Amino acid sequence: MKTSIITRELVQTIIGKRRREIHKGDCGRVLIAAGSAGMAGAAVIAARTALRSGSGLVQVAIPAELFPIIQTGVPEATCLERDFSKLDLGRFDAAAVGPGLGKGEESVSFVKELIRRFDGTLVIDADGLNIVAEHGLFRELRSRRPAATVITPHAGEAARLLAAAGKAEAAGKAASGGEEDRLQTARLLHELTGAVAVLKGHGTLVAVNDEETYINTTGNPGMATAGAGDALTGVIVSLAGQHKAIGGRITAAEAAAAGVFIHGMAGDLAARSTGEYGLLATDIAYFTAMALKELTGC
Repeated sequence: MKTSIITRELVQTIIGKRRREIHKGDCGRVLIAAGSAGMAGAAVIAARTALRSGSGLVQVAIPAELFPIIQTGVPEATCLERDFSKLDLGRFDAAAVGPGLGKGEESVSFVKELIRRFDGTLVIDADGLNIVAEHGLFRELRSRRPAATVITPHAGEAARLLAAAGKAEAAGKAASGGEEDRLQTARLLHELTGAVAVLKGHGTLVAVNDEETYINTTGNPGMATAGAGDALTGVIVSLAGQHKAIGGRITAAEAAAAGVFIHGMAGDLAARSTGEYGLLATDIAYFTAMALKELTGC
Protein backbone atom coordinates (compact mmCIF):
# COMPACT_ATOMS: atom_id res chain seq x y z
CA MET A 1 0.00 0.00 0.00
CA LYS A 2 1.34 3.40 -0.99
CA THR A 3 0.67 6.39 1.27
CA SER A 4 1.42 9.87 -0.09
CA ILE A 5 1.05 13.45 1.10
CA ILE A 6 -1.32 15.80 -0.72
CA THR A 7 0.80 18.77 -1.72
CA ARG A 8 0.16 22.13 -3.29
CA GLU A 9 2.02 20.92 -6.37
CA LEU A 10 -0.26 17.91 -6.72
CA VAL A 11 -3.37 20.10 -6.44
CA GLN A 12 -1.99 22.49 -9.04
CA THR A 13 -1.82 19.63 -11.56
CA ILE A 14 -5.59 19.30 -11.15
CA ILE A 15 -6.74 22.94 -11.08
CA GLY A 16 -5.30 25.92 -12.91
CA LYS A 17 -6.09 29.10 -14.82
CA ARG A 18 -9.22 29.00 -16.93
CA ARG A 19 -9.48 29.75 -20.62
CA ARG A 20 -10.64 33.28 -21.33
CA GLU A 21 -13.47 32.06 -23.57
CA ILE A 22 -14.95 29.71 -20.93
CA HIS A 23 -18.68 29.88 -20.15
CA LYS A 24 -20.72 28.63 -17.19
CA GLY A 25 -21.65 25.41 -18.95
CA ASP A 26 -17.95 24.55 -19.10
CA CYS A 27 -17.58 25.06 -15.35
CA GLY A 28 -19.81 22.21 -14.27
CA ARG A 29 -23.50 21.66 -13.61
CA VAL A 30 -23.91 20.31 -10.09
CA LEU A 31 -26.88 18.82 -8.24
CA ILE A 32 -26.89 18.94 -4.43
CA ALA A 33 -29.61 16.96 -2.65
CA ALA A 34 -29.51 18.32 0.89
CA GLY A 35 -31.52 19.94 3.64
CA SER A 36 -34.72 19.19 5.52
CA ALA A 37 -36.90 20.94 8.08
CA GLY A 38 -34.55 22.47 10.64
CA MET A 39 -31.47 21.55 8.56
CA ALA A 40 -31.73 23.80 5.52
CA GLY A 41 -28.50 25.53 6.51
CA ALA A 42 -26.54 22.43 5.50
CA ALA A 43 -27.84 22.83 1.95
CA VAL A 44 -26.97 26.54 1.97
CA ILE A 45 -23.39 25.86 3.07
CA ALA A 46 -22.83 23.05 0.57
CA ALA A 47 -24.28 25.06 -2.32
CA ARG A 48 -22.45 28.25 -1.43
CA THR A 49 -19.12 26.41 -1.17
CA ALA A 50 -19.72 24.66 -4.49
CA LEU A 51 -20.23 28.02 -6.16
CA ARG A 52 -17.17 29.48 -4.42
CA SER A 53 -15.24 26.48 -5.74
CA GLY A 54 -16.02 27.42 -9.33
CA SER A 55 -19.20 25.59 -10.35
CA GLY A 56 -21.00 27.23 -13.24
CA LEU A 57 -24.45 26.10 -12.11
CA VAL A 58 -25.61 24.68 -8.78
CA GLN A 59 -29.12 23.33 -8.31
CA VAL A 60 -30.35 22.26 -4.88
CA ALA A 61 -32.90 19.45 -4.57
CA ILE A 62 -34.86 20.26 -1.42
CA PRO A 63 -38.48 20.19 -0.19
CA ALA A 64 -40.45 22.97 -1.88
CA GLU A 65 -41.36 24.64 1.42
CA LEU A 66 -37.65 25.31 1.99
CA PHE A 67 -37.05 27.02 -1.37
CA PRO A 68 -37.17 30.54 0.18
CA ILE A 69 -34.32 29.66 2.57
CA ILE A 70 -32.05 28.54 -0.26
CA GLN A 71 -32.99 31.41 -2.54
CA THR A 72 -32.26 33.88 0.25
CA GLY A 73 -29.15 32.19 1.63
CA VAL A 74 -27.52 31.46 -1.73
CA PRO A 75 -29.37 33.37 -4.47
CA GLU A 76 -26.95 32.18 -7.15
CA ALA A 77 -28.29 28.63 -6.79
CA THR A 78 -31.64 27.42 -8.10
CA CYS A 79 -34.04 25.00 -6.42
CA LEU A 80 -35.61 21.74 -7.53
CA GLU A 81 -38.08 19.48 -5.75
CA ARG A 82 -36.72 16.09 -4.71
CA ASP A 83 -38.91 14.33 -7.24
CA PHE A 84 -37.34 12.11 -9.89
CA SER A 85 -40.28 12.68 -12.22
CA LYS A 86 -39.12 16.32 -12.41
CA LEU A 87 -35.37 15.72 -12.52
CA ASP A 88 -33.26 15.30 -15.64
CA LEU A 89 -30.17 13.67 -14.14
CA GLY A 90 -28.46 13.62 -17.53
CA ARG A 91 -27.86 17.37 -17.41
CA PHE A 92 -25.64 17.20 -14.31
CA ASP A 93 -21.89 16.60 -14.37
CA ALA A 94 -21.70 15.70 -10.66
CA ALA A 95 -24.05 15.30 -7.72
CA ALA A 96 -23.91 15.25 -3.93
CA VAL A 97 -26.39 13.85 -1.44
CA GLY A 98 -26.66 13.89 2.32
CA PRO A 99 -25.98 17.16 4.16
CA GLY A 100 -28.97 17.81 6.43
CA LEU A 101 -31.03 15.39 4.33
CA GLY A 102 -32.79 13.58 7.16
CA LYS A 103 -33.56 9.86 7.17
CA GLY A 104 -37.27 9.85 6.39
CA GLU A 105 -38.87 7.62 3.78
CA GLU A 106 -38.57 10.25 1.05
CA SER A 107 -34.86 10.73 1.75
CA VAL A 108 -34.19 6.98 1.77
CA SER A 109 -35.94 6.55 -1.57
CA PHE A 110 -34.04 9.49 -3.08
CA VAL A 111 -30.64 8.17 -1.98
CA LYS A 112 -31.39 4.70 -3.38
CA GLU A 113 -32.57 6.09 -6.71
CA LEU A 114 -29.66 8.50 -7.05
CA ILE A 115 -27.15 5.72 -6.43
CA ARG A 116 -28.90 3.56 -9.01
CA ARG A 117 -29.68 6.12 -11.71
CA PHE A 118 -26.98 8.78 -11.68
CA ASP A 119 -23.98 7.96 -13.86
CA GLY A 120 -21.67 10.87 -12.99
CA THR A 121 -19.49 11.38 -9.94
CA LEU A 122 -21.64 11.11 -6.81
CA VAL A 123 -20.49 12.45 -3.42
CA ILE A 124 -22.24 10.91 -0.40
CA ASP A 125 -22.04 12.54 3.03
CA ALA A 126 -23.83 12.79 6.38
CA ASP A 127 -27.38 11.37 6.27
CA GLY A 128 -26.63 9.89 2.86
CA LEU A 129 -24.02 7.70 4.58
CA ASN A 130 -26.35 6.94 7.48
CA ILE A 131 -28.96 5.73 4.99
CA VAL A 132 -26.36 3.57 3.25
CA ALA A 133 -25.49 2.01 6.62
CA GLU A 134 -29.05 1.54 7.87
CA HIS A 135 -30.28 0.02 4.60
CA GLY A 136 -27.14 -1.93 3.71
CA LEU A 137 -26.60 -0.32 0.32
CA PHE A 138 -23.05 -1.60 -0.13
CA ARG A 139 -23.79 -3.79 -3.13
CA GLU A 140 -25.60 -0.90 -4.81
CA LEU A 141 -22.56 1.33 -4.33
CA ARG A 142 -20.20 -1.30 -5.72
CA SER A 143 -22.50 -1.68 -8.73
CA ARG A 144 -22.00 1.96 -9.76
CA ARG A 145 -19.61 2.88 -12.54
CA PRO A 146 -16.04 2.29 -11.28
CA ALA A 147 -14.28 5.27 -9.68
CA ALA A 148 -17.43 7.42 -9.79
CA THR A 149 -18.34 7.61 -6.09
CA VAL A 150 -16.86 9.56 -3.18
CA ILE A 151 -17.89 8.95 0.43
CA THR A 152 -16.90 11.45 3.13
CA PRO A 153 -17.48 9.97 6.61
CA HIS A 154 -16.16 11.24 9.92
CA ALA A 155 -15.08 8.61 12.47
CA GLY A 156 -18.59 8.00 13.81
CA GLU A 157 -20.11 7.57 10.37
CA ALA A 158 -17.24 5.28 9.37
CA ALA A 159 -17.89 3.12 12.43
CA ARG A 160 -21.61 2.88 11.58
CA LEU A 161 -20.81 1.85 8.01
CA LEU A 162 -18.40 -0.83 9.14
CA ALA A 163 -20.77 -2.13 11.81
CA ALA A 164 -23.58 -2.35 9.24
CA ALA A 165 -21.27 -4.39 7.00
CA GLY A 166 -20.66 -6.86 9.83
CA LYS A 167 -17.16 -5.56 10.64
CA ALA A 168 -17.62 -5.08 14.40
CA GLU A 169 -13.92 -5.13 15.30
CA ALA A 170 -13.06 -2.69 12.52
CA ALA A 171 -15.95 -0.46 13.63
CA GLY A 172 -14.48 -0.26 17.12
CA LYS A 173 -11.08 0.67 15.72
CA ALA A 174 -12.68 3.30 13.45
CA ALA A 175 -14.21 4.97 16.47
CA SER A 176 -10.88 4.92 18.39
CA GLY A 177 -9.14 7.17 15.87
CA GLY A 178 -5.55 5.90 16.13
CA GLU A 179 -3.36 6.81 13.14
CA GLU A 180 -2.81 3.25 11.91
CA ASP A 181 -6.46 2.40 12.62
CA ARG A 182 -7.55 5.37 10.52
CA LEU A 183 -5.49 4.15 7.56
CA GLN A 184 -7.01 0.70 7.83
CA THR A 185 -10.49 2.18 8.18
CA ALA A 186 -10.18 4.32 5.05
CA ARG A 187 -8.89 1.39 3.01
CA LEU A 188 -11.59 -0.96 4.30
CA LEU A 189 -14.31 1.57 3.48
CA HIS A 190 -13.00 1.73 -0.08
CA GLU A 191 -13.01 -2.06 -0.28
CA LEU A 192 -16.59 -2.32 1.03
CA THR A 193 -18.09 0.39 -1.18
CA GLY A 194 -15.86 0.66 -4.22
CA ALA A 195 -15.82 4.41 -3.56
CA VAL A 196 -13.02 6.88 -3.04
CA ALA A 197 -13.13 7.00 0.77
CA VAL A 198 -12.45 10.35 2.44
CA LEU A 199 -12.03 9.79 6.18
CA LYS A 200 -12.37 13.21 7.76
CA GLY A 201 -10.43 14.42 10.78
CA HIS A 202 -6.94 15.64 11.61
CA GLY A 203 -4.87 14.56 8.62
CA THR A 204 -7.89 13.66 6.48
CA LEU A 205 -7.26 10.46 4.52
CA VAL A 206 -8.26 9.76 0.92
CA ALA A 207 -8.24 6.07 0.00
CA VAL A 208 -8.28 6.21 -3.80
CA ASN A 209 -8.02 2.51 -4.64
CA ASP A 210 -6.50 -0.72 -3.36
CA GLU A 211 -2.99 0.68 -3.73
CA GLU A 212 -3.08 4.41 -2.96
CA THR A 213 -4.01 6.47 0.09
CA TYR A 214 -3.34 10.19 0.47
CA ILE A 215 -2.92 12.21 3.68
CA ASN A 216 -3.96 15.84 3.79
CA THR A 217 -1.73 18.46 5.40
CA THR A 218 -3.98 21.53 5.55
CA GLY A 219 -6.60 22.53 8.11
CA ASN A 220 -6.75 23.49 11.79
CA PRO A 221 -8.77 22.87 14.99
CA GLY A 222 -11.09 25.77 14.22
CA MET A 223 -12.66 23.63 11.52
CA ALA A 224 -14.19 21.38 14.17
CA THR A 225 -17.44 23.29 13.79
CA ALA A 226 -20.97 22.61 12.55
CA GLY A 227 -21.24 22.69 8.77
CA ALA A 228 -17.54 22.23 7.96
CA GLY A 229 -18.30 18.82 6.47
CA ASP A 230 -21.08 20.30 4.35
CA ALA A 231 -18.54 22.78 2.99
CA LEU A 232 -16.19 19.91 2.09
CA THR A 233 -19.00 18.18 0.21
CA GLY A 234 -19.52 21.40 -1.74
CA VAL A 235 -15.85 21.66 -2.70
CA ILE A 236 -15.53 18.04 -3.82
CA VAL A 237 -18.74 17.92 -5.87
CA SER A 238 -17.87 21.24 -7.50
CA LEU A 239 -14.43 20.03 -8.59
CA ALA A 240 -15.89 16.74 -9.82
CA GLY A 241 -18.11 18.68 -12.21
CA GLN A 242 -15.26 20.71 -13.71
CA HIS A 243 -12.62 20.14 -16.34
CA LYS A 244 -8.90 20.38 -15.75
CA ALA A 245 -7.10 23.29 -17.33
CA ILE A 246 -5.08 20.81 -19.42
CA GLY A 247 -8.24 19.04 -20.61
CA GLY A 248 -10.39 16.18 -19.42
CA ARG A 249 -12.85 16.13 -16.54
CA ILE A 250 -11.55 16.05 -12.99
CA THR A 251 -11.95 12.49 -11.73
CA ALA A 252 -13.60 11.51 -8.46
CA ALA A 253 -10.19 10.68 -6.97
CA GLU A 254 -8.69 13.98 -8.09
CA ALA A 255 -11.70 15.92 -6.82
CA ALA A 256 -11.43 14.23 -3.42
CA ALA A 257 -7.68 14.77 -3.03
CA ALA A 258 -7.70 18.36 -4.26
CA GLY A 259 -10.95 19.05 -2.42
CA VAL A 260 -9.70 18.15 1.04
CA PHE A 261 -6.55 20.22 0.49
CA ILE A 262 -8.48 23.28 -0.73
CA HIS A 263 -11.05 22.91 2.07
CA GLY A 264 -8.29 22.79 4.70
CA MET A 265 -6.44 25.67 3.07
CA ALA A 266 -9.64 27.73 3.14
CA GLY A 267 -9.96 26.93 6.84
CA ASP A 268 -6.37 28.05 7.42
CA LEU A 269 -6.97 31.34 5.61
CA ALA A 270 -10.18 31.84 7.56
CA ALA A 271 -8.43 31.18 10.87
CA ARG A 272 -5.88 33.89 10.08
CA SER A 273 -8.78 36.31 9.76
CA THR A 274 -11.15 35.20 12.52
CA GLY A 275 -9.02 33.06 14.79
CA GLU A 276 -9.78 29.39 15.36
CA TYR A 277 -12.38 29.86 18.09
CA GLY A 278 -14.69 32.03 16.00
CA LEU A 279 -14.34 30.20 12.68
CA LEU A 280 -17.65 29.33 10.98
CA ALA A 281 -18.45 27.00 8.10
CA THR A 282 -19.64 30.00 6.12
CA ASP A 283 -16.13 31.43 6.56
CA ILE A 284 -14.75 28.26 4.96
CA ALA A 285 -17.12 28.78 2.04
CA TYR A 286 -15.92 32.36 1.55
CA PHE A 287 -12.23 31.57 1.92
CA THR A 288 -12.48 28.67 -0.52
CA ALA A 289 -12.45 31.35 -3.22
CA MET A 290 -9.35 32.89 -1.64
CA ALA A 291 -7.61 29.52 -1.51
CA LEU A 292 -8.33 28.92 -5.20
CA LYS A 293 -7.07 32.39 -6.03
CA GLU A 294 -3.81 31.68 -4.22
CA LEU A 295 -3.41 28.27 -5.89
CA THR A 296 -4.24 29.34 -9.44
CA GLY A 297 -3.30 33.01 -9.48
CA CYS A 298 -6.74 33.97 -10.78
